[in-house]
Amino acid sequence: MERAINRDQLLLSQPAVAATRADQQVVTDLLDTLAANSDRCVGMAANMIGVNKNVIVVRMGPVAVPMINPRLTHLHGPFTTKEGCLSLDGERETVRYQSLDVDYLDAQWRPQHQHFSGWVAQIIQHEVDHTQGRLI
Repeated sequence: MERAINRDQLLLSQPAVAATRADQQVVTDLLDTLAANSDRCVGMAANMIGVNKNVIVVRMGPVAVPMINPRLTHLHGPFTTKEGCLSLDGERETVRYQSLDVDYLDAQWRPQHQHFSGWVAQIIQHEVDHTQGRLI
């Protein structure tokens, strides 16, 4: 189900709690909300739809990939960039990394370990910042 975009900075600044199998609807709602905002959004975190759970979805080309309880490892190649956010007005400067590894659970709750670089790595970092309560 498509959900409204949360713009409350107090709620967005709270670190997420770990997701459980009981949060499967959050994954569905995030995918639906990302699809409804695909003209202006390439990733979302659960707090962007008002749910304080550690779940993100990331558009990778034509496919949106859910990541449950993602954890970033092996960050390489820092750079400074500006990013906008659907939940916040304007752009902000931030440090990102060119490549990284991510450990997460997929939509079927299976453990995954993947390497990402470039634009997709940047999107993942932005969404993980949301789960940690960092305003971007």
